[in-house]
Amino acid sequence: MLKLSSFFSRPWLYFAFLCLFPLFSGCHAPEGIRTTMLPEGKVALSRLAVLPFQAIVPDDPDARMVPCPLCESVFQTEKSARDVEKILEDILLDRLGEYPQFTLILPPAAGATYRSLAAAPRAPLTEIVQKTGKELGADGVLVGYVFRYRERKGRSYSVEKPASVAFELHLIRVSDGVTVWRSSFDRTQTSFMENLSQLSYFSKWGIKWLTARELAIEGVEEVLKTFPGITGPQR
Repeated sequence: MLKLSSFFSRPWLYFAFLCLFPLFSGCHAPEGIRTTMLPEGKVALSRLAVLPFQAIVPDDPDARMVPCPLCESVFQTEKSARDVEKILEDILLDRLGEYPQFTLILPPAAGATYRSLAAAPRAPLTEIVQKTGKELGADGVLVGYVFRYRERKGRSYSVEKPASVAFELHLIRVSDGVTVWRSSFDRTQTSFMENLSQLSYFSKWGIKWLTARELAIEGVEEVLKTFPGITGPQR
C-alpha cells in the first residue's frame, strides 16, 4: 500500500520539501501532456461550439489501448465509472467560462446539431464537426474525448491504486476544418518520492493522493495554458 503518513511523522523532511520544492518544480516540464498547435492556432477563435465529451470504449472488452477518433494518438484504457464525460465537461466549461474573450455555445445545443448531422450518410468526422460549427455560426469547435478515468482506491493519505486520468481536446477551425490546437493529458498520480515532476500537485492540493476529479481539474487547467486566445487575465 502506498502511504504518505510516514512523511508527516518527520517534520524535518516536510520542511526540507517546502524549501526545495521551487527548485525541483522549476526544472521539470509537465509530464503526461502533449500539445500540438499550428502557427494559425495563435489566432484566437472567439465563438466556440463545445461538443459534449465522449468516452472512448474499445469494442473488445479485453483491449487495453484505444485510439483517438480524430487523430493517431493511442491511450491506455480502463473501465470507468458512469457519467465521467459530464465530469470532464463541467470542469472544462467552468474553466473556459473564466475567460471573457470566449463566447461559448454549450454542449446541449452543440451536441444536438452534431448528432443530427452525424445521422446523415457517412462523412469524415472532421467534416461533420466542421459542418456543426457552420450550422451554429461558430469560429471553432472544441471536441473532447476521455479514454481513462480511474478513481483512486484508498484514502487521501494511503492508496492501493492512485487516480488515473487520460483525455484529449481538439480545437477545429470552422472556416477550413483544420485542427489548430490539440492537447492531451495522460497521467497516473505517483508519490513525490517517485516522480519529482508531479510536485506541483502538492503545492496546490497539499500532500495527499488526489481523487480522479481533482486529477482531472489539474489536467484541464494545465492543457488550457496553451489554448489559443488565453493570453489575458481571468474574470
